[in-house]
Amino acid sequence: MKNKPEVVEVSSLSERDTMVSILLIGVLFFVFGFVTWVNAILIPYFKIACELTNFSSYLVTFAFYISYFIMSVPSSYLLKRVGFKKGMMVGFWVMALGAFIFVPAALTRSYPTFLLGLFTIGVGLAILQTAANPYITVLGPKERAAQRISIMGICNKGAGILAPLLFAAVILRATDTDLFSQLATMPASEKAAALDELVRRVIVPYSVIGTVLIGLGILVRVSPLPEINTEHETADVAAANVDKTSIFQFPHLILGALAIFLHVGTQVIAIDTIIGYAGSMGIPLLDAKVLPSYTLFATICGYIIGIALIPKVISQVNMFRICTVLGLVFTLLILFSRGNLSVLGLQADLSVWFVVLLGLANSLVWASIWPLALDGLGRFTKVGAALLIMGLSGNALLPLVYGLLADQYGLREAYWVLFPCYLYLAYYAFRGHRLRRWGMPVTAKSLVHEQQGSGYATP
Repeated sequence: MKNKPEVVEVSSLSERDTMVSILLIGVLFFVFGFVTWVNAILIPYFKIACELTNFSSYLVTFAFYISYFIMSVPSSYLLKRVGFKKGMMVGFWVMALGAFIFVPAALTRSYPTFLLGLFTIGVGLAILQTAANPYITVLGPKERAAQRISIMGICNKGAGILAPLLFAAVILRATDTDLFSQLATMPASEKAAALDELVRRVIVPYSVIGTVLIGLGILVRVSPLPEINTEHETADVAAANVDKTSIFQFPHLILGALAIFLHVGTQVIAIDTIIGYAGSMGIPLLDAKVLPSYTLFATICGYIIGIALIPKVISQVNMFRICTVLGLVFTLLILFSRGNLSVLGLQADLSVWFVVLLGLANSLVWASIWPLALDGLGRFTKVGAALLIMGLSGNALLPLVYGLLADQYGLREAYWVLFPCYLYLAYYAFRGHRLRRWGMPVTAKSLVHEQQGSGYATP
């Protein structure tokens, strides 16, 4: 077994090694964010360039995120075999392949080929996310897991703020507003030539992204990132899991995977639909392009609040509960608020700004679900993490539901899809994460486990 990577226990790492590891994983999350959140500008861009409906345009998110559902479990077995570092290298190289697929897609203005490229990028990200999320979850004390994940979130969403702005700066021009308004009246041949020129603007940026991803794969492979044991079991955990044979015997994990599914769907809807929603109110694309960055900035504000307050002032669980309630409130305000408000020189309906504030409501949900769902899994941690990564397919499906409702009832009314999602997240925050056996009620013993064993204080 000479190819088996050498694994170390987290407790054996020095403070310096731990900080270096956190820094390196932070770089990974920055890359995740840059590649992921550029979709916010790709959706309206492809809708124009490839002449799509709302529903068809959200196939961008479907193709990108359905790969998580397909690849997460295979990724966990790949990581078991070759280790984190080689697995991450493979992930970066698969993402690079997906970026390079954009070149022939642009040359032919083939939307299905673009979707293939996005799917391939998603496959690489599934490998990277399956490695990075459990890694950062166990890389330190349990009670500070949400803090560490929040720091990763700042890296992710910080890149997400830059990505659509930089991408828009590269592919959009000041004259494009006039071009978009003239497309409907152009002769067919002139329109085709204009759309061909428009879509070929992605060739240079995605060629650069592919090249950078190849280099990052090599850098991770030669980095000092240690191969840590993410499946360590304490004596208590080993005793509790002695009769467990499957991850499906952990209800808090299964319910957590569904929570991830719904959470990431709400997050992507908030970020990837806001440009189209603003456009329906007459705000041009060149002005609305900043709105995803505002939403991500609101998310970063939530992360900073979490880092400052958890666990000294408020527990991870209670912050989770606050976020889910805010999600319910902001959703209702999106649906029913009326009136205009100008922020940073951009005047928009109040409901647009409440979509922005969903970034704040969504900020600490991911960071809370991961340690709650993985708590006490021991030797099942890698497969459990893969199941949670499969939940990222919510990014693929829920925006399609939004797009279908938008085509049928209107873009504002389509935000009703968020309400049941936040209701379930509130259930998981208040009760679902405590369940340790199917069909068994939450007991005083499970509350003690939450308070002492997993590091989450109850009210």
